Amino acid sequence: MKIKNIIIVALVGSLLTGCGLYNKYEQKVEAPSGIFGNGADGQSLDSATEGSASIAQMSWRDIFTDPLLQQLIEQVLANNTDLKSARIAIEKSEAALKAAKLAYLPSLFFSPQGSLSSFDGGPVNKVYNLPLQLSWDIDVFGSITNKKRAAKAVLLQSQLNEESVRANLISITAQQYYMLQMLDRELEILIQTDSLWKASLDTQTALWENGQVFSTAVNQQEASWLSVKAQIADVRRSIRSTENSICSLMAATPQHVSRSKWLTEAQHHSASEGQNIFENKFLKLGVPADLLNLRPDIRLANCYMEEAFYNTQGARAAFFPSITLTGSAGWTNNNGIIVNPGKLLLSAVASLAQPIFARGQIKANYKIAQLTEEDLQQKYVQTVIDAGNQVNEAMADYETAREKYGYYHRQVEVLHEAYNGTHELMNNGKASYIEVLTAQESLLNAQLSEAQNLYDATQAIVALYIALGGGTK
Repeated sequence: MKIKNIIIVALVGSLLTGCGLYNKYEQKVEAPSGIFGNGADGQSLDSATEGSASIAQMSWRDIFTDPLLQQLIEQVLANNTDLKSARIAIEKSEAALKAAKLAYLPSLFFSPQGSLSSFDGGPVNKVYNLPLQLSWDIDVFGSITNKKRAAKAVLLQSQLNEESVRANLISITAQQYYMLQMLDRELEILIQTDSLWKASLDTQTALWENGQVFSTAVNQQEASWLSVKAQIADVRRSIRSTENSICSLMAATPQHVSRSKWLTEAQHHSASEGQNIFENKFLKLGVPADLLNLRPDIRLANCYMEEAFYNTQGARAAFFPSITLTGSAGWTNNNGIIVNPGKLLLSAVASLAQPIFARGQIKANYKIAQLTEEDLQQKYVQTVIDAGNQVNEAMADYETAREKYGYYHRQVEVLHEAYNGTHELMNNGKASYIEVLTAQESLLNAQLSEAQNLYDATQAIVALYIALGGGTK
């Protein structure tokens, strides 16, 4: 008899192994090669790393070294409602996983019943049952196991989503902070320009009153000066809007946001005003494997495939019979005749349900699960491709800003000299007001473009850091 039982167990084990109902998930979808693409020089960015560590492995505090920005990011991470919601989702997933693990255990219920009955005015019969009822689903074909593993994958999804929200908040906060710094710099340039152009307007007005220029020169100069006034109003409005956006991230009411002056941050500041922003440390991309390990969206896509795999396993298990053990034990005074006091009643039942015809629902569910798994595999590949494209775009923006920096810096110097020289010529009657206006507007545009280019460089650094999977810890 013992040998027979051993043979039966061995046959059942072999059957389950062959069906693969207990197999664990293994990623089989390969990421495309060369996901970073090529740089401006045509060289593959996959091999353009400098050093063994990617910047994504650096703490965000090492990337964003401005103390005021660090304080701002910490406030956002502590108070942001989206991040709190993501953490609540983790707790919900943990509770679901705990329930899935407890599904291996039997369920036990206490369900007392009582009734009163009387026939044709006879004595009242009091009937009661005080049973403990037990029900136990035997996980022979992996249904409970696959549900537990799927719940574990969902928990990991919630954790990765929290990492993604965290990285996104760090990115947005840094971007908004740098936007404020750039707007402050633009406002400073415009206020200086306002003062200079007002002086030019006063000069033109004096020349007109002395009959040395026509009124059109005064009108043109005043129109340019008023244009600067309007730009100042727009920039101040943009500053308030940006501050409000940051306050919204912090779940705070509108208020002033403290920040350092543009280009005073350690990673930006140098004798040449900003050259250190183009240090080589920001070129450390890391290898594609690091990208897969660090980026939350790629790991999340893999978790979706894992959940789909176990859901498919569960759909396959539905083709096999389910085995349930039920039993009860308790006191009753009803066993065909009413007995007082009650007696102990025991019962046990084993049931097996084998699907034969379920109107095609089981087969349809299995097919849907397979197609869902296949669809998520395609989405995983696309997620990897999009990630590599984001890295390539961020690197391209960074390299372009670095190349343009020297051009803009020199352009501002040249136009500043031209502006001063044109004013001297006009005062000596050797240049027209048109030349003065042109020099003024060219200098202003160059100064604003230089500030915008440095802001673009900071944006590219933030984008590159996040695209490589930074900011999750």
